[in-house]
Amino acid sequence: MFEILHTNGLARRGRFHTVHGTVETPVFQNVGTIAAIKGAVSTVDLKKLGCQIELSNTYHLHLRPGDKIVKEIGGLHKFMNWDRPILTDSGGFQVFSLAKLRKITEEGVSFNSHIDGRRIFMGPEESMQIQSNLASTIAMAFDECVENPAPYNYVKQSCERTYRWLVRCKDEMTRLNKLDDTINKQQMLFGINQGGIIEELRIWHMKEIAKLDLPGYAIGGLAVGESHEEMYHILDIVLPHAPENKPRYLMGVGTPSNIIESVARGIDFFDCVMPSRNARHGFIFTWGGTINLMNQKFERDPLPIDENCQCEACRNYSRAYIRHLFKAKEMLGLRLAVIHNLYFYNELMAKIRKAIEKDTFDSFRAKYSPILDLRIK
Repeated sequence: MFEILHTNGLARRGRFHTVHGTVETPVFQNVGTIAAIKGAVSTVDLKKLGCQIELSNTYHLHLRPGDKIVKEIGGLHKFMNWDRPILTDSGGFQVFSLAKLRKITEEGVSFNSHIDGRRIFMGPEESMQIQSNLASTIAMAFDECVENPAPYNYVKQSCERTYRWLVRCKDEMTRLNKLDDTINKQQMLFGINQGGIIEELRIWHMKEIAKLDLPGYAIGGLAVGESHEEMYHILDIVLPHAPENKPRYLMGVGTPSNIIESVARGIDFFDCVMPSRNARHGFIFTWGGTINLMNQKFERDPLPIDENCQCEACRNYSRAYIRHLFKAKEMLGLRLAVIHNLYFYNELMAKIRKAIEKDTFDSFRAKYSPILDLRIK
């Protein structure tokens, strides 16, 4: 399923083969939480933007329109007209971050929907059943994401429970993939490493889940309040214990610099709402740093967002025009900004892959990691 084509230090240039196509890694997964990228960007657009894999969310799609409806239509791929890989997040993070009045037991979590308040139960089996109905390429294990920092004893109990939940996820997916009416009988399960920012728990948990020999492994529970330095430290101490021949996915990360620094430590998969969410507020990534298109200095600026970019927005429109669209509350402004940021992120990953192949990743990192997150005055 996963082959490492080349390494440059700890950075890995890989290729992940799936039933829905091959993914070149390192890769950024474009986040379409409810089976759509916010900002009026279609799946046809995503292909033009270089998107290899799309990510959608189990929790949100279970609530609306309902995973059984998606299954009736033929699964997420048919529902959203996308013929490349899809990863579905398990819903665990949303249960713990969005749901109110939640109650955690060994069986799973009872919570109130953030949409209409109705009581819902989700555990490992339910999460796998929903994701099987969605028929994604990759399903994420149901886990608990704890806040950082959290008391040692609670993090330890959570880690142990998350491991037991992972075993149940694996058993349930094996069962579901054998059913006659399962749409994607080759759905893959990725396990998630947890443990907060506590070194010994992170290492213990990774060693235990690695024994399950899953198709891939994620590092979860980061970028939720800890510093970048703490996040990088956790990667430094955990990744040596992750299976070398399986893809490694850092969930919910992050800025361009976060991505470069994490690739340098051996991460292969990323996802984050940042490029699309920031774009919708006029916050734009460029190869010289970040800009805020809402600033008045761009009111008469005839230049494209980024002169070094070949996206649809940069090839056809000026900063002044896109800023005008934002100020006029015209949806086209949001769309063009999202198109640019997603193109930028996918182009960033392509440049990272090329740098690893040519053994120039260290110089690429030294040049771009310090500047891509900087705000241009």
